[in-house]
Amino acid sequence: MTISYKWLKEYLNFSETHEQIAEILTNIGLEVESVEVRETVKGGLAGIVIGKVLTCENHPDSDHLRITTVNVGVEQPLQIICGAPNVAAGQKVAVATIGSTLYFSSGDEVKIKRSKIRGVESFGMICAEDELGIGSDHSGILVIDTKEPEGTPVNKIFEIENDYIFEIGLTPNRIDAASHYGVARDLAAYLKSNGSNVSLKLPEIDNFKIDNTDNTYEIVVENTEACPRYAGITVSNIKIAPSPDWLQKRLKSIGINPKNNAVDITNFIVHELGQPLHAFDADKIDGKKIVIKTCAKGTLFTTLDGIERKLDNNDLMICSATHPMCIAGVFGGLDSGISDETENVFLECAYFNPVWIRKTARRHGLHTDASFLYERGTDPDIIPYAIRRAALLFKEITKGEISSEITDIFDKPFEPCRIELSYKNINRLTGKKIDSDKIKIILASLEIKIINENEDKLFVEIPPYRVDVMRECDVIEEILRIYSYNNVDLPEELRSALSYPPKPDSEEVINIVAEFLSNNGFTEIMSNSLTSVSYYEGLKNFDAKNLIKILNPLSNELNVMRQTLVFNGLEAIARNANRKNSDLKLYEFGNVYSYNPDKADGTLKSYSEDYRLAIFVTGVNTQLSWNVKFEKSTFFTLKKTVERLLLRTGINIDELQTSANTNPFSGEGLTYMLKNGKPLVTVGIINKNICEKCDVKQDVFIAEIYWTQLMKHIKNYLILYKEPAKFPEVRRDFALIINKNVTYKQLHSIAYAAEKKFLKNVSLFDVYEGQNLPEGKKQYALSFVLQDEEKTLTDSQIERIMQNLLKAFETQAGACLR
Repeated sequence: MTISYKWLKEYLNFSETHEQIAEILTNIGLEVESVEVRETVKGGLAGIVIGKVLTCENHPDSDHLRITTVNVGVEQPLQIICGAPNVAAGQKVAVATIGSTLYFSSGDEVKIKRSKIRGVESFGMICAEDELGIGSDHSGILVIDTKEPEGTPVNKIFEIENDYIFEIGLTPNRIDAASHYGVARDLAAYLKSNGSNVSLKLPEIDNFKIDNTDNTYEIVVENTEACPRYAGITVSNIKIAPSPDWLQKRLKSIGINPKNNAVDITNFIVHELGQPLHAFDADKIDGKKIVIKTCAKGTLFTTLDGIERKLDNNDLMICSATHPMCIAGVFGGLDSGISDETENVFLECAYFNPVWIRKTARRHGLHTDASFLYERGTDPDIIPYAIRRAALLFKEITKGEISSEITDIFDKPFEPCRIELSYKNINRLTGKKIDSDKIKIILASLEIKIINENEDKLFVEIPPYRVDVMRECDVIEEILRIYSYNNVDLPEELRSALSYPPKPDSEEVINIVAEFLSNNGFTEIMSNSLTSVSYYEGLKNFDAKNLIKILNPLSNELNVMRQTLVFNGLEAIARNANRKNSDLKLYEFGNVYSYNPDKADGTLKSYSEDYRLAIFVTGVNTQLSWNVKFEKSTFFTLKKTVERLLLRTGINIDELQTSANTNPFSGEGLTYMLKNGKPLVTVGIINKNICEKCDVKQDVFIAEIYWTQLMKHIKNYLILYKEPAKFPEVRRDFALIINKNVTYKQLHSIAYAAEKKFLKNVSLFDVYEGQNLPEGKKQYALSFVLQDEEKTLTDSQIERIMQNLLKAFETQAGACLR
């Protein structure tokens, strides 16, 4: 949120500097994230001084240039070449001296240097109005009528002033401070409670009067739940034109480009009071009637941006007697807004139900200044003032006349929230014994009214604009905010309890695994746990009933909680691939969420979350180089990484069971399971139809690790160490012909069952299927590593072990040596 220092001063007569104000605002909870100097004229006319033209002669080599000598308050007059037709001796002019920079109205910048023009030296520049950036006239130099002496800075003549713009990081609960008056009100509370004699005031509206009632419109509020208060007034015979200079400067100071006087007035009121206004072209309102209601579902309506939208039956609309004109509190209609031909306006000033506005804005994906304010809760009590203030500005600036009474419709006054406030709780929650008189001063400065009190308690009434103050602790927070957190003493002693993290510590293991993956060329990604329901539509082996849907989604792309990390990874891959970075290794830690309708009993038992680690590999694994062959990423690239990762966490791969891939989001692959049958890791290639949902055209391999199961499993492992064996290993190989249905896993198990003592490792280093083999057969080449840790193995021992292994393969797997 952008706030102008000078604009604040229109409501509060403080003397503090902009640095002091920035510090105060931050201390009271309106954090100033940055302060920018904003000049009414860019550059502030620095280096530009008043000069007097002493002589003016024709240039010998030009029919339009003049050689002048100009007194700029220094010892020697300056020789300056000037091409303006109106330059003459005796004039006082604006001179840009050497080293200064001119910022033209056109946007160009020129740094003044010593130069030679047609053989004659020039030591500055006599400026026109547009060259100073203060106007658009370029017909000649600016002649200044002033008695100020030569050498006086020009910015003193034109009263160039700097403004300071605060960028405030407004928290969602502080919508009451989303305007200049709101910030001034908070600032006044702090200054008053600390003894400053400041007065907070709004611009006077005492001169408000009705000129006539010739253009009265009927207002009917059909839906009082969605629109508890609605006010309207008409201003007739207006003249659409550019806004006056003061209004344009105000809007420009906070980054808003002026459009015309009618639109600028409504924007000004929003940023002055935090109350949105909407101006209708009154001549486009059929039947001279305003109806606030909902329309039938599917009704077509074209908004100001030219987009035709289908309305929902829960969208509150501002309608004429015949058709909808505006989505209430969100966006205006194309056919009812202000144009250059508008002569009569109907001004709307309302309080809408925040829930209705928020849901409508989300449904249509519209986020406007008005919806930002309305969906957080505006002040219903400021409506009478705001509409009078706006009407007076229209009358003054557009030269119109107020042509109707104010119609202000509401069922009953808005009841303020009443809270019981205990001195004991104030002292307990603030950690400071604050004097009761000081508390009362702070409450009064916050416009919180004390309606009753006794020795122990205060009974207070909260103003309606403080929508976030609903409980006793909220009031105490307000007191402490204004009292200042800096006034709370730090305790002299620190009290803490010893705590012991569970073993193994999940965070520590996460860091170990993340470091392992990062060291192996993987990049961590972090994604939103909200995703789109469209990703899950049409998937086989998946029941959409298990999705957790968001009741009030931010958008259609974020309307369910994710059930897998697959789509987050695919979105990252698609984004990178579209930017010519398609060779990726990614990983992400995160929760996935599920709903079980069979357990639905009104409690949270039907909802579950599970922590997962997803690893993605796609594209090229090894780039082509003079000493390295080109290699694409494959299933086995990822499988190798997963097995090394499990080994790093202390898990023995040989103790895990394997089966076909059970992940519904990926196709061919395998699942590593614990002895109890629960999945630990799934590894596979993501189905093509799932990749297409994220516009990914290349093969993507994924491993999903069930982190909760991993942590339960590794807690049973002890970290052991032993010295390296002193005796050598021995390697022997077998080339076995086996049936095609025999797996390496079976041979692996047979080998370890046959030789438990000396067999240290079994690996598969070659697979062959094809010619010279019987039908239905294949060849596996296995390598065996043998070692005796107490002595060197003899040839006879090695031969006996290998024969035992061969016999086991022959009898249990039907294998034979090739």
